[in-house]
Amino acid sequence: MVAIRCREVKFSNLVAVLFDKDGTLEDSQSFLRELAQKRSRLIDAQIPGIGEPLLMAFGVQDATLDPTGLMAVGSRRENEIAAAAYIAETGRSWLESLSIARSAFADADRYLTQAAQTSPLFTGSLEVLKFLAETGLKLGILSADSTPGVEAFITRHQLSDYIQLGMGVDDSGLTKPDPQLFLQACQALGVEPGQTLMIGDSAGDIQMATEAGAAGTVGICWGTPQAAHLEKADVAIASLDELEIVPE
Repeated sequence: MVAIRCREVKFSNLVAVLFDKDGTLEDSQSFLRELAQKRSRLIDAQIPGIGEPLLMAFGVQDATLDPTGLMAVGSRRENEIAAAAYIAETGRSWLESLSIARSAFADADRYLTQAAQTSPLFTGSLEVLKFLAETGLKLGILSADSTPGVEAFITRHQLSDYIQLGMGVDDSGLTKPDPQLFLQACQALGVEPGQTLMIGDSAGDIQMATEAGAAGTVGICWGTPQAAHLEKADVAIASLDELEIVPE
């Protein structure tokens, strides 16, 4: 078992650490903003005037991405449903609205495949993952992205030597902050929730892990650990290199 200290907080008897992906390990803000803009433009091309309201719903305003907004923390399915709801307000049927949203999302994916592949790891993340893995901790990623998206991320950044689980939100209907997601991830890793630390950049990550009985929660907001949306985390940090292995 391993103990980790973050600032003034110590987490003892750890066997595993689960990380969120977007905003925690991967600096995907530019990609997510561009993806939201592309989705909105494609829908606006069919339904003029809906683009700007959709961008606001996605959490994009003045070319900035709200870290607490739908695009940053919601699953693809949640984003599709939100877009379809705006489309339905124009008088279209629900099934037609869903079809328009899904088609636009698929087209946006095709346009931005290369952009997704260029989203970098946050500086120092690879070194921290390697260091933690060398202590014997089991490491996993639990993301609002799809499982194939998480697996592609692991492959793209050559993390398979360190990450033992890549899990996303698929068709089960579960999304963050449902604690069942955390419990399922722990079960897949073969560890107990009470011996697993959660590190994420959203209130949903913190709530999910807390309600699942995690060993602790670390909120990360790169550069600004005082972010209000992380106030319920046991500790908030500005960089992953603030994780320190200490004696039990």
